[in-house]
Formats: sequence, structure tokens, C-alpha cells
Amino acid sequence: MYEPIRSPSVHTPADDADFPHRSREEELDIQLAGHLAALLAVTDELGLGTAGDRIAEQVARLRGAPPARHAGLTAAAPADLHRRAHALAGRALLVAASRADTTAAILSAERMDAHTAALAAAGAAPSGQLVGAH
Repeated sequence: MYEPIRSPSVHTPADDADFPHRSREEELDIQLAGHLAALLAVTDELGLGTAGDRIAEQVARLRGAPPARHAGLTAAAPADLHRRAHALAGRALLVAASRADTTAAILSAERMDAHTAALAAAGAAPSGQLVGAH
């Protein structure tokens, strides 16, 4: 009554695909390096050289090459830059914790504390939104 299926199903995974696959660890490394590189850009814009050097070391460790560094000035207010850096450090902390990268997690937490302190000293508050919440 019914004719059997002669071709492979489109729902069957292709085991011999010729594109590279990344492990979860590799994907998290890429994501963490991206968050830290973004944090580095804001940190450099704020003129925080020592903190920027520590972040750059971690980006280089994750990527295998030193990051390009330049202070691309956005003319944003320092409080806005500290808020942005705080949020980026929070995202980096989440990814570092998920991949059990203690060094990056500690660095991210220290940067969050530093930006919170800078905002408190300026009389501004960190954003009330959760990091990563949409």
C-alpha cells in the first residue's frame, strides 16, 4: 500500500559533515574572550591602563594572540562608561563561572567592584537591570 522511503531522512544528522565542530568549551572560550575584549575597549577609553593590561592578558590567553588595543573615544560620560564596563564585566563573570575559569572570574568580579565604586564616588548608581536580562 505504501512505498518504502528510499532516500535518507532530512532529520538524520550528518555524521561525516565537512564543517568544523566546536566543543562547548571552545564556544565558551570564544564568548568569554569577546566579553573581555569589549570590556578592554571600555577600560582603555576610561584610561585605566593597569586594569586594561590585566584584561588584555586574559584575552591573549583565550585567543592565543594579544588583542588590538586602541582608545576609540565615544565621547560618552564617564558614568555611562562605568555602567557599560560593569555590565560587560558581569557578562564575562557569568561565562567565566560557567566554564570554571577562576582567573577570569576573579578579574571580572574585581572589575565589577571597581566600576561600582567609581559610580558610587561619582554619585551615580549602577543600572538596575540584571546583567544579561532582556
